[in-house]
Amino acid sequence: MQNQPLLISTLIAFADRHHGDAEIVSRRVEGDIHRTTYRQVAARARQVANALDGLGLAFSDRVATLAWNGYRHLELYFGVSGSGRVLHTINPRLHPDQIAWITQHAEDRVLCFDATFLPLVQAVHARCPTVQHWVMLCDADKLPADTGIPGLLSFEAWIGAASSSYDWPVFDENTASSMCYTSGTTGDPKAALYSHRSTTLHAYAAALPDAMDISARDAVLPVVPMFHVNAWGIPYSAALTGCKLVFPGPAMDGKSIYELIESEKVTFAAGVPTVWQMLLGHMQPGGLRFSSLQRTVIGGSACPPAMVNAFQNTYGVEVLHAWGMTEISPLGTLCSLKNKHLLLSKDEQMAIRLKQGRAVYGVDMQIVDGDGQPLPHDGVAAGDLLVKGPWIVADYYKSQAPSPLVDGWFPTGDVATIDADGYLQITDRSKDVIKSGGEWISSIAVENIAVAHPAVAMAACIGIKHPKWDERPIVVVVKKPGAELTAAELLQFYEGKTAKWQIPDDVVFVDAIPLGATGKMQKMRLREQLKDYRLPGTS
Repeated sequence: MQNQPLLISTLIAFADRHHGDAEIVSRRVEGDIHRTTYRQVAARARQVANALDGLGLAFSDRVATLAWNGYRHLELYFGVSGSGRVLHTINPRLHPDQIAWITQHAEDRVLCFDATFLPLVQAVHARCPTVQHWVMLCDADKLPADTGIPGLLSFEAWIGAASSSYDWPVFDENTASSMCYTSGTTGDPKAALYSHRSTTLHAYAAALPDAMDISARDAVLPVVPMFHVNAWGIPYSAALTGCKLVFPGPAMDGKSIYELIESEKVTFAAGVPTVWQMLLGHMQPGGLRFSSLQRTVIGGSACPPAMVNAFQNTYGVEVLHAWGMTEISPLGTLCSLKNKHLLLSKDEQMAIRLKQGRAVYGVDMQIVDGDGQPLPHDGVAAGDLLVKGPWIVADYYKSQAPSPLVDGWFPTGDVATIDADGYLQITDRSKDVIKSGGEWISSIAVENIAVAHPAVAMAACIGIKHPKWDERPIVVVVKKPGAELTAAELLQFYEGKTAKWQIPDDVVFVDAIPLGATGKMQKMRLREQLKDYRLPGTS
């Protein structure tokens, strides 16, 4: 057999050759809808590679981005990694101090950013000493005259001066291709450094029928940001399959997402629950329907049953529940039914769909007890989830700490069950599980019941210290606009839906629940906000 390295450049070269006229549609920062093709993206990615050569960047130098989902960001995906440099996608929702720290830690040489983030770049650029070149993703005539950023370049002028003729280099497939930092909720952010091999294998796995099931017949809308674990690998799977790509740009509200789905006949979309909550919130009051959307992948955090029901039963959209994390590139599991499940009742099928799903080939999973001993895959025993595979980190970039692996397994920090058919169900994060009187209470289960109430927009369950029970759960709730709901009414809603001792002791109504940079609820910040809270009847 031929020994051909798995390189990211081969993905865009394949799309160029076999799907050159397939469309890539982007809502731009400028506000308009931009249309291009894989052939044009491939040519401009080669211009990016030449432009980086022109700046004198060495092999494996880091090129950072602060950008929304769009065609220019896609061109950087392939032009940077394909030329042997490392694409470093930075989350613009992080605190400026974290962004400055990350750029120094990564030793970024170039930073490309959307015009939206100019104020952020102006605030941090003086604290990013390793960055030698700043590039704004805009036309030459849109570059502001006086930004205070020395030598600021326009992306279009920068790559426009470069040739689109370029021979992609061939090198070891284990070479670093891209990197993504964790959000750093505990201590400094940590970097997962992906390789060409791991990324290409992940692209294959993500496109499989029992995973995202992406094909050349699809129009795919990745609402999940390209700065968050490479948009769950969708840009790479898209090039591999030649599907139409639709990018939302900065317009992430429910109305904009719905209009883009309808106008571009999107068949498949991917995002976190908070995004879909906004979408459903836009659709429900007006009785809107989908004309093309067939399925959606929901990950990032557990999807409430009420949301799965709304998509499946009200709108006829198949929900593919997924689980993963930055350290897993990120796809670990995805939930689709097996042949033997097709004859089950809708309720029985729904019970399966609410799980995070089965491991895709390339990911191995086990759950262990507190002593590290394996637990049975019976759907009942819950333990710490460990994973291993070819796109799962062995260590963090430039880490001074020992490898996180335990006997070759990566500890995810999740608590989970795995049933006899291999379906994973996350019951909690190890740091969020609530221990009351020696018994464990799943914060996710408490939240799922709350968000099933028609007046609840969002809910977060946290544990509060209790003099007798160690901890007791409370549920923090954001009400839907105009809705009326009392604490007593919501607690009554829990009756009969869970064991009495698992019902929260109190309901705290808030205007907003803090969300992290990737749309996940930040329970650490919530606990800090409620540090002076006391449970009823305690002092």
